[in-house]
Amino acid sequence: MTKIGFIGLGNMGGPMALNLLKNGHQLKVFDLSEDAMQKLGSQGAQLASDAADAVSDVEAVVTMLPAGEHVRAIYQGKDGILGAASQGTLFMDCSTIDVATARAVGEVAEEAGMMMVDAPVSGGVAAAEAGTLTFMVGGSESAFERAQPILGAMGQKIIHAGPSGAGQAAKVCNNMLLGITMIGTCEAFLLADRLGLERQKLFDIASNASGQNWSLTNYCPVPGPVPTSPANREYQPGFTVAMMLKDLKLAQDAAQETGATTPLGAKAMSVYAKFDEAGQGALDFSGIIKMLEGDA
Repeated sequence: MTKIGFIGLGNMGGPMALNLLKNGHQLKVFDLSEDAMQKLGSQGAQLASDAADAVSDVEAVVTMLPAGEHVRAIYQGKDGILGAASQGTLFMDCSTIDVATARAVGEVAEEAGMMMVDAPVSGGVAAAEAGTLTFMVGGSESAFERAQPILGAMGQKIIHAGPSGAGQAAKVCNNMLLGITMIGTCEAFLLADRLGLERQKLFDIASNASGQNWSLTNYCPVPGPVPTSPANREYQPGFTVAMMLKDLKLAQDAAQETGATTPLGAKAMSVYAKFDEAGQGALDFSGIIKMLEGDA
């Protein structure tokens, strides 16, 4: 049993923290939402008065925050959490942010005598609730070894991607690919409609042929073939359009910084940006099929 501080109890952080409790860890939590705090408190978590309090007198800390600016502020700001933690505390940032911020924060943590990994997740809210997330972890071997059993209480696959920042690098590459394949999968179904091919028939064939991909077999964008996909609940998330757009922007920022050629990634970002601008940012990202077929 480890005493863990947890900061950020949103749609992903809340169920992740709950799984730590279910696996026998002691938890000290903080969020700007009082409702989110009380929900964890009712399950046995200790409620912290602020972020600094959440990291005091604990062995490890998990942060799950919206963007890089929030991560920088809480780690590097005037009242940053590193100054409130004990020497040797393990920090695990599970936010999805830019690689440069992940590396900068990791360096600051090490200089303060802490251990740190960047550990963004894949799987969405359903996997967070089920404890089946995939963690892509950047950091030293020793930090990864300490983090692995804690992350294992929240996820199914814990993969060491490399040194500091590598977890975020893996996340933006993975989600760029996901955004591209979802659009391609939607286009295939819409073409099948025009050709008179039944959607179930396309699914049965493509899922067993060279067109097979995760967007098709696990998150099918049309109702029917995959009962658990958001398409069967009016595209309620899941993983929102706004979140996908954020990740595609991070991928394009990284591509520009490194000189990588990613024309499909850039196009996917522009398609999702158009859908978001149409007021559909709260829909599941598989709902992009609605725009492609002209419903939005």
